[in-house]
Amino acid sequence: MAQAKRKACVEWEGNLPSGRGTFTVGSGAMEDFPVTWASRVDRPDGRTSPEELLAAAHASCYAMALSHTLAGRGAQIDQVTVEAVAALDADMLRITTVDLDIRGSVSGLSQEQFQSVAEEAEKVCPISNAIRDNVKVRLRTTLEH
Repeated sequence: MAQAKRKACVEWEGNLPSGRGTFTVGSGAMEDFPVTWASRVDRPDGRTSPEELLAAAHASCYAMALSHTLAGRGAQIDQVTVEAVAALDADMLRITTVDLDIRGSVSGLSQEQFQSVAEEAEKVCPISNAIRDNVKVRLRTTLEH
């Protein structure tokens, strides 16, 4: 079976509370992006966090899975927008939820059908599958005409 592998590298200096790091992805699309503990639990101040990166990965992965699932149902897709929010419980040191807010301009479906397809797409999204049974994924769908 074919595997797609992607890499990222982080350089970290100092301890957790006051330290800082940067990450670069292997594709070169993101280089020297700053990350700190404060950007995870306080204010981002122009830095990112693992939770924000997970949210970005999940939103983009889910949007692809949804567009594929919708196309398989013969739906006409004008646009799909997915906003993801990953919540970190800093006391438990655990990502507890990812909320996916899905808005779609799709012809030929009712709101109920759009919700059903959205739930089906969540089951084939590789990021959802990677975190399933560990992080609660919640969907909220809005069909726009």
